[in-house]
This record gives sequence, C-alpha cells and structure tokens, in this order.
Amino acid sequence: MSAVNLRELTRRDNPLCEGHRMCPGCGAPTALRQAFMGIESPVVVTGATGCMEVSTTVYPYSAWRVPFMHVAFENAGAAISGVEAAHRALRRRGMFRDGIKFVAFGGDGGTYDIGLQSLSGALERGHDITYICYNNQGYMNTGAQRSGATPRSASATTSPAGAKLPGKLQKQKNLTEIAAAHGIPYVAQTTLHNPTDVIAKVKRAVETPGAAFVNILVPCPLFWKIDPADQTRICRLAADSRFWPVYEVICGEYKLSYEPKKPLPIEEFLRPQGRYAHLFRAYAERADLIKEAQSDVDSDWERLKSRCG
Repeated sequence: MSAVNLRELTRRDNPLCEGHRMCPGCGAPTALRQAFMGIESPVVVTGATGCMEVSTTVYPYSAWRVPFMHVAFENAGAAISGVEAAHRALRRRGMFRDGIKFVAFGGDGGTYDIGLQSLSGALERGHDITYICYNNQGYMNTGAQRSGATPRSASATTSPAGAKLPGKLQKQKNLTEIAAAHGIPYVAQTTLHNPTDVIAKVKRAVETPGAAFVNILVPCPLFWKIDPADQTRICRLAADSRFWPVYEVICGEYKLSYEPKKPLPIEEFLRPQGRYAHLFRAYAERADLIKEAQSDVDSDWERLKSRCG
C-alpha cells in the first residue's frame, strides 16, 4: 500500500473516533484505528471486556461511529457469531443487503485465555467474521497480571520478579498457530512497526469469506515500562529479533511478510523494557534466562520457516 493511499485513508472517518479515555500514548487505539482503515464496507463491531471496551464506551458516551456491542470477557466470539448468523438469516428474507462486515476484538486476556473457548467455536463453525486481538501480553484492565500471552521471564503483578522467582516461568501461548490449526481461510500476525502491514492484513482478513483471525502485538507502556514514544521502535525490535514474526496463513499456506536481513539478538528487544529489568542488573545479570529466551525465539523461527517452505 503506497504512502499516497495511506494519506487518503487517514482522511476517512474511522469507526473509532477521538475523545476516548484510553491512557495517553496507549498503542491499542492506534492498532484498532489502523485496522479499521482497511475496512471499506459497513461494519458491526463487538468488543470483549477490556481496556478498549471500558475506555471507549463509558456510559452514556461512546467513541464508536458504528453499531457496537459490548459483551463479557468470555464471549466476544459467540456474540459476533450470533450477530453474523442473525444477519445471514434476515438477508435470506430480503430484510438486509449484502456487504456488511462483522468484526470482534479483544485483548490477550479476553482472547488467549478467558475467551478462547468462544473464539475457537466461532472459528470452527466458520462464521464470516474477523477477530482482532490487540495483544499487550498481560491483563492490563485489571492491574497488569500475567496472561497466557505473557512471555517467559517478564515481571507482572501475579508473576513478579524477585529473590525467588525471575518473573513468569512459562513460555507464552502461540495463539496464532492455534487459530491456524482450525483450518480457517485466513490468519495473520503483525505489529505496529509497519502501519501499512496492519491495514493490509486486516483488509485481507475482512474481505476473505469465512472466519479470519489477526493477532497484533501492541505495547502497553505502563506494563512494558517504556516511553510511549518508543512503541514503534520496540515493535520493530520485536520483528527484527524474530520475537514476533510477521506472517500470514492463507488457506493453510504459510507466508512470511517480513524477514530481517540481519536478525538482532533477543537481548536488543528485552533490554529497553522495564518488565525485563531484573535480567540486566549488574549485580545479578541472568544470562541463563536471556539464553533461554534466545533459544525459544530460534526454535520457533525455525519451525515457522519450515512451514513457509
């Protein structure tokens, strides 16, 4: 997508308007605004409970210019499935026209963990929907607890780094691969370092008939303990270190969207983030955990590369 087209897209009315109550510098509204730039059709949106929902729909106000339904943490997938099925039934009766798109979103807490069963059901049934996960790798809405998306060794309020434990002990769940295992037509993983990639992937997801899933890595400056101005740089480090591969799965065929020419060591991604500060203290540097993180990245990358042929 060219820069000219990107400028044109920024001039359109976005389904998510300004004036919401997200934290200053938060990447989640940026991710969703970029995502919705790729949707040209009328859209109905469902949002799981989480930062984006509670901050954009503070009663009696709404930051959404389109039909929006807030549902519980655990059932965004079921809710958007029901809306899409109802529209399909009414369309057969001639009561609605074609061309309406159905999008659900949730954070990693409402997607990786609490809402996984609901999401899996929606994908397995093949509803014509797109689910977008804005993945900040923790439960931000309730105080930065660890989630299934929180990486190994990250310090969170329920897995704090201290004298006994070095942060979270478990490796993060690979939800993009779980979604792809459902055999749905389109799955993608991207991040904020390249807005045109976010826009293009969501556009492809929405325009692909059937179920689609897009996983967007989105820093939370408070949890990641970074300057909000550094979000794009951190996301680029995530891609360049191969911590967060940027790729898509189209009808089962894997395709890398970005491959760093000179991959950076995982340390370059970890060091700028306060949630990993305990790994780099001069008096107790945890080289073993940094090595373990590098091993995780290397093995995951080799597995992905083999699937990409």
